Amino acid sequence: MDWNRVEGNWMQVKGKIKEQWGRLTDDDLDVIAGRRDQLEGKIQERYGKAKDEARREIDDWYNSQTW
Repeated sequence: MDWNRVEGNWMQVKGKIKEQWGRLTDDDLDVIAGRRDQLEGKIQERYGKAKDEARREIDDWYNSQTW
């Protein structure tokens, strides 16, 4: 997975992230700032998910995107 693509286009990707994980706030997204580890942590925090489950959801989301 080339997460650099997400980091480099964070302003455009934020909307897609918010569509997928609507409980994330704009402040959360500003803190995440494209960093995958921060996204995993915020998904765990907001949704009460285990780290591996959050990671799997992010992988599934990333692979479903048309870049």
